[in-house]
Amino acid sequence: MFGPVLGIDPGVSRCGYGVVGLGRHGELQPMACGVIRTSPDRPLPERLATLAHELEILVDEIRPVALAVERVLFQANVRTAMSVGQASGLALVVAARRDIPVANYSPNEVKLAVVGHGGADKAQVQEMVMRVLHLKELPRPPDAADALALAVCHLGGVSLRAAVGHDERIEAAAGGAPSPRLDRAIAAAVAREQAQ
Repeated sequence: MFGPVLGIDPGVSRCGYGVVGLGRHGELQPMACGVIRTSPDRPLPERLATLAHELEILVDEIRPVALAVERVLFQANVRTAMSVGQASGLALVVAARRDIPVANYSPNEVKLAVVGHGGADKAQVQEMVMRVLHLKELPRPPDAADALALAVCHLGGVSLRAAVGHDERIEAAAGGAPSPRLDRAIAAAVAREQAQ
């Protein structure tokens, strides 16, 4: 199996994580998902220290070959944007200290890769994550589902939809073709894995 990708849906109160590997025949293999929580009753520096520590433990346990972190391009709520930015920064630091490559994807990029169109809602993303990972039920909570979607996006997204019998409208919305950038990333990762 190609080493796991750790998806991070950043937030200080709730930081979602999802771990997905790529099997020998290109099949996606879900490995773990969940949420790291910090208490809003605690001072912000303490919460950030807790989140950083939990992310370090997670990365050390999983030993991912890459982190896929959500990039927020615009956020109307300033408090939410600050929280996402702080948590994202912590994830980047943890990855950099362990020499793990990081890829940032906007919510629209993830939706396009996983569902086939950038305007998909959260329910559609959860449904597709469930289908491509062959889960028995929708991944919950939404932060964990979003993190799994980030990992799926990094591992190829659009090119994997054929495996779950996508309908023609979604194929047409995606142009019927995989993302060249994602395909290059997968090819490079598979080549590195085979060289080891």
